[in-house]
Amino acid sequence: MAYMSETHAARGDSALGGFVPTLVARWRAWRSYRATVAALSALTDAELDDIGVTRGEIRAVARRAR
Repeated sequence: MAYMSETHAARGDSALGGFVPTLVARWRAWRSYRATVAALSALTDAELDDIGVTRGEIRAVARRAR
């Protein structure tokens, strides 16, 4: 237990020091995912075909784009 306390003291982290940045990063990744899904969903089937994506692949492509 003392090791963990010393580690936190050395880094200067608060109790939520790692939680908040992680939460913000996940929120930004989710927003990016939603924006990508929306942008790709707005394309026509012909436009999707031009970039090599089918409608069924939109969510998978958006997940990889994060």
